[in-house]
Amino acid sequence: MNPLRKHRIVRTGCGAVIACFLLWLLAEEQRGLAAQPNTFRVWAAGDSHVTADIRHGRESLAKAIRQSQGEVEGAPPFDWDIMVDAGDLSASQFPPTDEDGRELVRQYGELAKHRREDVYNVPGNHDGTYYDQGIAWWFRKWADPLGENTQYSGVDASRRRFPVEGTWERCRFQAGNLLFLMLSDRNSAPAPVGRGHSSQRLKGGFPAGAVTRETFEWWKTQVLENQDAILITVHHHVLRGTTTRSGYGEGKGFHGASGGIEGSSYLYFTIENESPENFRFSTSTPDHPGPFETFLEQFQKEHDHPAMDLWIGGHTHAISPDQQYNGKGLVAQRWGVTFVQVAGLTRYHAAGAPMSRLLTFTGGSDMLRMDLYLHEPYKSSPVGWYPPASRKVKLRHAFRAPPKR
Repeated sequence: MNPLRKHRIVRTGCGAVIACFLLWLLAEEQRGLAAQPNTFRVWAAGDSHVTADIRHGRESLAKAIRQSQGEVEGAPPFDWDIMVDAGDLSASQFPPTDEDGRELVRQYGELAKHRREDVYNVPGNHDGTYYDQGIAWWFRKWADPLGENTQYSGVDASRRRFPVEGTWERCRFQAGNLLFLMLSDRNSAPAPVGRGHSSQRLKGGFPAGAVTRETFEWWKTQVLENQDAILITVHHHVLRGTTTRSGYGEGKGFHGASGGIEGSSYLYFTIENESPENFRFSTSTPDHPGPFETFLEQFQKEHDHPAMDLWIGGHTHAISPDQQYNGKGLVAQRWGVTFVQVAGLTRYHAAGAPMSRLLTFTGGSDMLRMDLYLHEPYKSSPVGWYPPASRKVKLRHAFRAPPKR
């Protein structure tokens, strides 16, 4: 045998052994963390696009749930306390339908170790509807963050371990000293911000993110008045220039052009007046940053520490678990805030590597552990934990765990 070829075989074999050892070690660490009474585990996922995958016979959301519960052979189970879903439950280029909603509820029905109320949702751009047919009616009916439509969604607000306060568009809940600020994408708006009027029959996901000025002001107040909490924002989109493909124009070739391509990969629009008769909006660009970027930058400069801790988003599905684009990865820090892009659970909508994150908070510690779970094999990596993507992030405060159930 060629000695060089033999050397390559030995190196490859050693690499495989090391990889297996790292996977085993991470699985053992996960089991140990799950057994600790003062840990709190947040399963962060998004972009299940259930209607796209089910057409191919794949249950993007239900499969991930079954994997977490140890019901899929070859998929290591993992415990979690709550799940935050960053949106894009549907996949349609037109507004989703009741049929899409029933499929969503059916897949959530696979929850066996948790209540449906242990899942907290925000809508993505594909979950938006025509503004004249009831703003966000589909999300409010079928994902139902406030438990307003229990007969359809199965969500009973009285069963929430951590009650939701606010509206479907902007709400909050608290677990220990974790304060989650849940912001909805406003794709139920006139074009170019959203899907427009039903008479226009506009096609496309209108991917650029949007919130109203009122939502921003609410968020800002929550951040300023709760500086003693660990602050976590959840929105379908991240902010401009944070994680992979979130720069101005970086959505080109990945997101559709409906509504404009420039801000298609981040939270681009602020709706200044949502009345269709006097509809006005502003945008976030390199020359004119949006209100979130401006606030976070000014706060850090004035106080010499970040305004908040973590921003969870999805939207731009990761092609690989360690994807980099123009120097930006799936986890990034800006203004002292950690941004994590968790998408997506889908395999067939703008196909990438189906994945999610498990965030582990430990009582008394100001360090957050983030691990990445592959829901399908990726190249030589099997289903389960992907050690190279694990991260530890410093928080502004030590975590105080809520009482166990």
